[in-house]
Amino acid sequence: MKKRLLVLVGSPRRDGNTAILAEGVKRGAEQEGTEVSLLFVDDFLKFFLGDLRIERQEDGELGQEDGFREVFFEEFLPAEGVVFCSPIYWYGMSGQLKTFFDRTFTYYAASYPESEKVIDGMKGKRVGLVLASEESYPGVALAPTHQIQEYSRYTHSEFVGVVHGVGNSRGDVLKDPGNPVEKAERLGREIFERGFSDYRIDTERAGKVWG
Repeated sequence: MKKRLLVLVGSPRRDGNTAILAEGVKRGAEQEGTEVSLLFVDDFLKFFLGDLRIERQEDGELGQEDGFREVFFEEFLPAEGVVFCSPIYWYGMSGQLKTFFDRTFTYYAASYPESEKVIDGMKGKRVGLVLASEESYPGVALAPTHQIQEYSRYTHSEFVGVVHGVGNSRGDVLKDPGNPVEKAERLGREIFERGFSDYRIDTERAGKVWG
């Protein structure tokens, strides 16, 4: 059976550098026969996370009329892999993408009647990260990379790759000599096949990494 990959874009620009890299991930995944959905967060998410203690209704919903619930249950939870794509704003991920993460709490919080099923759906995904920024120094990507790393560990998921493209004006990332578009395509192709390790001091492991 085909595996499902969600490419989630936190940029408001449909023709910007982040979108170009996201399309690269999609192309690469489709080359491997993966079923891919590419979605822009601000097409479906219109509200911040509310106060669940006050706004939670009897059916467990918040009554926020946007597309978050549909995307979360029909696209995010069933996907075996997710690649989060964001421009770097103030040395972190975009507000759109951060709000997506915040809103997931609506359904995995214990106050939601079927939170255990939601938690099961959030676990065990293959996760990738694609970033675009004007600045090129390595530290510019540390904060969003760390956030996705900790999210992945929290959900028992495997964070298998980061692609960082440098560009400012639309399409500028295509000129990046580091060739991030090619790297994004490779991430899409390999998202379900890349090796992953996250050792603890007592982890049993072989003396060799490969083979």
